Amino acid sequence: MKKNEMMKYNCPLGKAMSALGSKWKPIIALVIKDRKLRFGELAVRINVISRKVLTDQLREMETDGLIIREEFKEIPPRVEYSLTEKGLALLPILYLLEEWESKYQSPECKKMQMALEKEKAAST
Repeated sequence: MKKNEMMKYNCPLGKAMSALGSKWKPIIALVIKDRKLRFGELAVRINVISRKVLTDQLREMETDGLIIREEFKEIPPRVEYSLTEKGLALLPILYLLEEWESKYQSPECKKMQMALEKEKAAST
């Protein structure tokens, strides 16, 4: 077993970082947070992610025990995603990371974020 694999499986921080190991998983968790969403709804809300990457990330999050994938026997088929207890427990940590980044982000980044928020508010 490689050293990084050992760390992933033996170290609590390694396991946590593996569960969050992409830029998309925290975003997906924050989008789902307190509701059940279908794949299409997730794809619309996170419109900068490809459907393939979204599918892969959802599968990994399900394997890591962060989300539940609930299939309904309907035509057309319906699948809903929601956070597990483990996934919900992750939310306060993600909020702290957002707070940390907001405190230390560059002025250029702050300007861009404010412009995006202004644009979003104007479109609603």
